[in-house]
Amino acid sequence: MKPHAKITIAENQDPLIPIPASIHCLLPHPYLSLGAPYGKKSPFYLRSLIIEKLIEANRILSELKPGYQIAVFDGYRPVVVQQFMVIHAFQDLIKARELDPLQISNSEKENLMQEVYQFWAIPSYDLASPPPHSTGAAVDLTLIDQNGKELNMGSAIDLISPLSHPNYFEVPEFKDNLEAQKYNSDRQLLNQVMSTAGFQRHPNEWWHFSWGDQMWAWLTDSPIALCGRV
Repeated sequence: MKPHAKITIAENQDPLIPIPASIHCLLPHPYLSLGAPYGKKSPFYLRSLIIEKLIEANRILSELKPGYQIAVFDGYRPVVVQQFMVIHAFQDLIKARELDPLQISNSEKENLMQEVYQFWAIPSYDLASPPPHSTGAAVDLTLIDQNGKELNMGSAIDLISPLSHPNYFEVPEFKDNLEAQKYNSDRQLLNQVMSTAGFQRHPNEWWHFSWGDQMWAWLTDSPIALCGRV
């Protein structure tokens, strides 16, 4: 169990609502395209307080970089979708390593799954420890420029790799690499506007931010989380 999963949830009853048109959402949604079972739910739903904070983050961003916008990649994710995507990520990792799924040992499977769980939350149905996105209080996002073009942030969202770590490009070996410095600068810009609006960034993922869930509580040393599973 990850440390944040032990934090008590005091549900604030903030409703899950559609993300308004004023916030850019990236389409087509990749999990829906894969057949993820959302049912009547949408990945472009979030808690109303999260949406208010996203609007504030966009305002802060526009002051720092006129014409730039936040672009939402993924929002609400039911546990059944979390489970679907964990299995998909595991299968993708097997393909990327050019492994035969019928030949790998149980220990190899366990090691691969541990890699997956560095970037994907465990699809727990326990109300005391929901996956962050299943609370409607976590959001995956990136930046688009004044021309509506999605910025290259140095790794794709959901990439299972150290490249996805927020500060990957800060190490000395990249100090003279202008491309790497641009990736780092844009990641820090995203973090700056989101943190100023009250969000906390996932330690392993440059794109994942939350407010009110257990991870947010853990990162802020709050004794309670405000958003449970919805």
